[in-house]
Amino acid sequence: MVKSPLLGWVRQMASQIDRELRGKLVSVYKPMRWIPCFLHRPIENVLKRFRAFPVIIEFHEGEKSYIEGLSEVKDCLTSHKRCKFHHEHQTIGSCSARMSVQAIQHMLTHCKHVKRVHFDREVKALLNVATPSVRADVLQQNGLTGRGITIAVIDTGVYPHSDLTARRNRIVAFRDFINNRTAPYDDNGHGTHCAGDAAGDGYSSNGQYRGPAPDADVVGVKVLDRGGSGSLSTIIAGIEWCINNRTRYGINVLSMSLGAPASQSAASDPLVRVTEAAWNQGMVVCVAAGNEGPDPGTISSPGISPRVITVGAVNDLNSPSRTDDQIAPFSSRGPTIDSLAKPDLLCPGVNIISLRAPNSYLDTSYKGNRIGSSYFTESGTSMATPICAGIVAQLLQKNPALTPDQVKERLLNTRTAWACQLMFRGAATSMHRSC
Repeated sequence: MVKSPLLGWVRQMASQIDRELRGKLVSVYKPMRWIPCFLHRPIENVLKRFRAFPVIIEFHEGEKSYIEGLSEVKDCLTSHKRCKFHHEHQTIGSCSARMSVQAIQHMLTHCKHVKRVHFDREVKALLNVATPSVRADVLQQNGLTGRGITIAVIDTGVYPHSDLTARRNRIVAFRDFINNRTAPYDDNGHGTHCAGDAAGDGYSSNGQYRGPAPDADVVGVKVLDRGGSGSLSTIIAGIEWCINNRTRYGINVLSMSLGAPASQSAASDPLVRVTEAAWNQGMVVCVAAGNEGPDPGTISSPGISPRVITVGAVNDLNSPSRTDDQIAPFSSRGPTIDSLAKPDLLCPGVNIISLRAPNSYLDTSYKGNRIGSSYFTESGTSMATPICAGIVAQLLQKNPALTPDQVKERLLNTRTAWACQLMFRGAATSMHRSC
């Protein structure tokens, strides 16, 4: 850390500033090492006014603290330059904004309802003979196809592919937090692939490439841009939208093939907190473990949550047999930052064939991954996660009264002929081969 007396306020308020934001604030003062002391104060004033960072502001618990804290923060923003309010996040008692260093210092000093400030870090899509290999086809033969269940794919969007729309338009809702468009689209291609991994019906392949839940409905929530990146606050807004619209669209399952490096305990992580809020509202949340394996301690946020289902990837070697399956080298391993055993389950995630989004970023950048005119192959825990979400839809179709905790328990403990018996506890995987 820079040994400058000007950093006193950062040290004094360290407990209220997350580690990543503290590092950003310290970096503002680094030029001081080469500047004469008598110039420190005027230069500091300039830097504090003009350097700004995206932040998430967490308030103390309670509705009164949230309301009054929101008012305090908005007043602070209007009295400082280079500041902009972004979103309210009432579900987790927070809000997001862009704030100058000067405004952050003022807020922490004078806004009594502010508990902690987090850096609004970048979140990315996690990229690096599946349906038969998890025995989802056996369940389909018994009529368990996800009918009546809705899966929200929180990702880069969903392209209206024929495998989702031809027999029946199963894209029942679409919400765009990036460009505010109303019609379904996917300018990256990742979200469309994930939607097919969970719920593609194989219309364009005569049933060859089907997901576990080919009759499930899909809600597309676009929170990542064309390059597959987004901000923590945008992801939170997307999850909150699902919570607020759960009843309207009948959302039962959230599939989240995205994440960011875990920099703080799950109890303090805003993305974990909103994900667990969705879980508490009755939605089963499946999240990707990450693609930073094989090193230990590489589980991404929000996969570090002790509650949600964290999914890793296996390589099924293009065979429906389990005997030759291998954990994918890229699949992130535990323990988590809190020393918890994760991931919870493994699903296929290597060379998974699923839906192609024409002219999207991935489609134009990796033309060699195209399979015919309608499909695309990808690898990653991103692919394993929606396969798990599709199997959850099959479970919920058979037992719609199951709570998220009961669903997770069955997936972890079953030793019956259910498809979930082929997921392995304690490791992570990617997506299924036949979507």
